[in-house]
Amino acid sequence: MIPFNLEESIGILERTPEVLSAMLNGLPEQWLKSNEGENTWSPYDIVGHYIYGEKTDWIVRAKIILSTSENKQFEPFDRFAQFGEDQNTPISELIAEFKTLREKNLNTLKSFELTNTDLIKKGTHPELGNVTLQELLSAWVVHDLAHLAQINRVMAKQYKTHVGVWKAFMGILSQY
Repeated sequence: MIPFNLEESIGILERTPEVLSAMLNGLPEQWLKSNEGENTWSPYDIVGHYIYGEKTDWIVRAKIILSTSENKQFEPFDRFAQFGEDQNTPISELIAEFKTLREKNLNTLKSFELTNTDLIKKGTHPELGNVTLQELLSAWVVHDLAHLAQINRVMAKQYKTHVGVWKAFMGILSQY
């Protein structure tokens, strides 16, 4: 396991919009809107989820942790808010919006000029209790990577029945 490094974390977070663009822009809607079955998410849904998180989660919570207020309680995060948005917005527009929001949030993060002392400051998650800023920022990175893996898994499963005997060698097809 590698130690937490803010600059490296930002480097990963900066790449996510371009990864999404390369993976999803220009694909037919059936690839964008297919999922793994009932109550699962499509790549399109995941991009919407990323956007909502950029608006209401990571930087909002970092600001709470870094504030001088005694109240460090986070608002609950609606993990399903993307389903209340227009489901006909082209993926290219969603990815562009995400990219703009992410750039703004990373510029805000960089402007904090965080110290090691800042990274151990705490906020209170409504379900998990006390969390440090470093844990929040680490979770942001892992969240990005987990959803990128999810998109890959969902897309791979669209050909699950077409790979024939190779299914035995395609571990991604047996996940979840």
